[in-house]
Amino acid sequence: MNSFADFFVSVTGPNPVIQALVGGIVIAVLNLIGALGILVWRNPSERALDGALGFAAGVMLAASFTSLILPGIDAGGLVPVLVGLTLGVLVLDRADRWVPHVHVLVTGRKRPDSGKVEPDGGESEASSAGLDMDGRVASVLLFIVAITIHNLPEGLAVGVGFGSGDLGEALPLMLAIGLQNIPEGLAVAIAARNAGLGTRFYAMVTGLRAGLVEVPVAVFGAWAVLVAAPILPYAMGFAAGAMLYVISDEIIPESHARGYERTATLGTMAGLMVMLTLDVALAA
Repeated sequence: MNSFADFFVSVTGPNPVIQALVGGIVIAVLNLIGALGILVWRNPSERALDGALGFAAGVMLAASFTSLILPGIDAGGLVPVLVGLTLGVLVLDRADRWVPHVHVLVTGRKRPDSGKVEPDGGESEASSAGLDMDGRVASVLLFIVAITIHNLPEGLAVGVGFGSGDLGEALPLMLAIGLQNIPEGLAVAIAARNAGLGTRFYAMVTGLRAGLVEVPVAVFGAWAVLVAAPILPYAMGFAAGAMLYVISDEIIPESHARGYERTATLGTMAGLMVMLTLDVALAA
């Protein structure tokens, strides 16, 4: 076991549930750091934001395979992972239809596939009023619900990783999710500002929201795997499928929506390389 893993165990102890709790706290703190970035970097350019989102997508994409799908296949075979992956995609797809797309909250623009579009290419009056339908309170609630749903796979992935008992996979996954939480936290803070929330107010809310969602979900994921060990490959597939859905349905389309596709693509490649480096270094 390498020195970082030894240090982690010395802090948390050997219990996978406690390790998942600490892992959840780590990714929540990094989410908060990203959101607090808006206090310093008040007006990031669209190019820079797209590059950051691309980086987050690359990290999550690599982590889905190196820390979830491939270890899941090793643990239980291909079929359970495919079943879990399918369930993860279906759950996120249903959830996306219950609340507004994150895309709407980040940009203020309605996606063509998310509702009725007028024949002239414009939005219906009801659609354009979307976030204002019940006033400011409704906007805040919808915002928090939408972002919360998209953070669930991340916390679950970390918990399942620690629940597997393989720190060589769990620690790179924790760091990967934490790294991508930084640009994601910044992007969400910008979305909050676009939705009319105060900058400093949201910087506090996002940290609280991340802690309340990612930490307990991480603990639940580790506990569930320990209690029912045979579900490990299904759980890994589920977490991977949910993360891949978010990458494909939200992050990549958003990072390619403003004309900076090359910057976003280079960010994705950088994220892939960083995650692969972490995976190799921490497994050594």
